[in-house]
Amino acid sequence: MNEIRNIVSEIKKGNIKPIYFLMGEEPYYIDKISDFIEENVLDEAEKGFNQQVMYGRDVSIEDIVSSAKRYPMMAERQVIIVKEAQDLSRNIEKLLSYAENPQPTTVLVLNYKYKKLDKRKKLHKVIAKTGFIYESKKMYENQVSDWIRRVLSGKKYQIEPKASQMLVEFLGTDLTKISNELDKLMLILPQETIIDDTHIEDNIGISKDFNNFELRKAVGEKDILKANRIINYFAENPKNNPLVMTISLLNSFFTQLLSFHGLQDKSKNSVAKSIGVNPYFVDEYFLAGRNYPMRKVAQVIAILRDADLKSKGVGASQSQKDILKELLFRVLH
Repeated sequence: MNEIRNIVSEIKKGNIKPIYFLMGEEPYYIDKISDFIEENVLDEAEKGFNQQVMYGRDVSIEDIVSSAKRYPMMAERQVIIVKEAQDLSRNIEKLLSYAENPQPTTVLVLNYKYKKLDKRKKLHKVIAKTGFIYESKKMYENQVSDWIRRVLSGKKYQIEPKASQMLVEFLGTDLTKISNELDKLMLILPQETIIDDTHIEDNIGISKDFNNFELRKAVGEKDILKANRIINYFAENPKNNPLVMTISLLNSFFTQLLSFHGLQDKSKNSVAKSIGVNPYFVDEYFLAGRNYPMRKVAQVIAILRDADLKSKGVGASQSQKDILKELLFRVLH
């Protein structure tokens, strides 16, 4: 986040680089930086003749360089934005000669999503010297809840830990998807709202009672009745509750529980930091730790791997519903 603020701050000051190479696994910040440049470097009167958006699948490196070498018309700069530049990955090294001597009146922005330049190659070193390279790294699941909290705090909202966790478990770590859902909430709810699970259920459509978060909690508590109610709901709504997601989240939970058993320091803050969860949820691990000794946790992880294989059609022809019910029975007994 600080790096993004620095980039924006420098552009606002007029310290604009001739090349911005935006790369990495997380497209959200690549789009944010690119959009900021597209919207703010030129004024509206200048954009008509001096701003061009290209797509990697439609152009060659030679096309990009040719456009970049042109002079702006009645403006200090021209802006060229290449979206989906990763489609040019096979020939990206051809950009080297231009990167060594970029046109100072051109701002060339390359959105190189899901890939990155090899730092050992000359192109990376040259762009880092003459322009700017930003690498957008994928966030881990345990980082996304904190990201949601920070984003909402900046817009004068708060969110309860359970509501944040529901979003992560339903939407994964895709910041663009999560941001879109947060935008919907902020359109509906007034500032200073503390967003809770009911807001998530009413406005995003994630059930506050029948979701993987509640299933994990029920399994940890060995609440057989509640766990069965949830998986019956999942079985009736498989599109919104894919088996592969349920298995993955339960596997993460029991892997964390295995780490919990191995901790020497079991103070609340130490546990939260060591296994990568919000302190709000730590009590669940203490309860689950009592219900599942280390040996049982290891067995459950093996059971989950077996269910994962079955869900992919390996060694079984069971329905998703039957796999889920068998999995739950084996874990709880």
